Amino acid sequence: MPPRVSIIIPFYNCAYVDQAIVSALSQTYPDREIIVVDDGSTLHQDKITPYLPWIHYLGKANGGTASALNHGIRHASGDYIAWLSSDDRFHPHKLAVQLNGLASANADISFTNYEIVDEHGRVLYAPNFPTDPGNTQYFNTSTKLYTYMLQYNPINGCTVLMHKNLFHRYGYFDETCKYTQDLEMWLRLAAAGVRIEFVNEKLTQYRLHGEMGSRNHQPAIQREVDRLRAHYNPLLAARIASLGAGG
Repeated sequence: MPPRVSIIIPFYNCAYVDQAIVSALSQTYPDREIIVVDDGSTLHQDKITPYLPWIHYLGKANGGTASALNHGIRHASGDYIAWLSSDDRFHPHKLAVQLNGLASANADISFTNYEIVDEHGRVLYAPNFPTDPGNTQYFNTSTKLYTYMLQYNPINGCTVLMHKNLFHRYGYFDETCKYTQDLEMWLRLAAAGVRIEFVNEKLTQYRLHGEMGSRNHQPAIQREVDRLRAHYNPLLAARIASLGAGG
């Protein structure tokens, strides 16, 4: 029986939420559910109303992205979880491509390349991920990915597809991380030795706009990052040492 995917869309006063929902509904992979978690919004709920027959709409008091994600995950019936921010969009074949890749790799989590778009949805550019000589895939071993993660976060949370059992085994998103709950989760999984697969296809559109929190709270974000690095980098370095160059 094909696995079910639950797409969790945290929503807080976002004017782009209808576009996110449409992109989730437009997935070519058929067995998916869409859960919109309203994190105490006071604006733009009218943009969700036309889609209520095809989604699960959950309300809660404002608690931040991590709490909204966790609330949605706990209500999810899917075998896999995908996170879609309310200002971003999936390409139609995202879930199908990632599920096939995870099955081929016998893995529980993957992330992908993505496009960066402006407030009008126009593609601006895509990230330049590192490559080995000959332009081969750089993240083809855990050692290479984990080493890169000691300095950078290559994983955009909205590109991730992960088996729900990972939350049961390693815990949910850390709600004490107001801005960096995604980085904390990826470092936690990497430090535990979870193999994270990379799919070098642009399957998500990440939107840049004036209201996004990552632009407006840089000092607080950097403090959280510094705290996470101090805790996880020694654990991750130990994991890398245990794997060796070919791990």
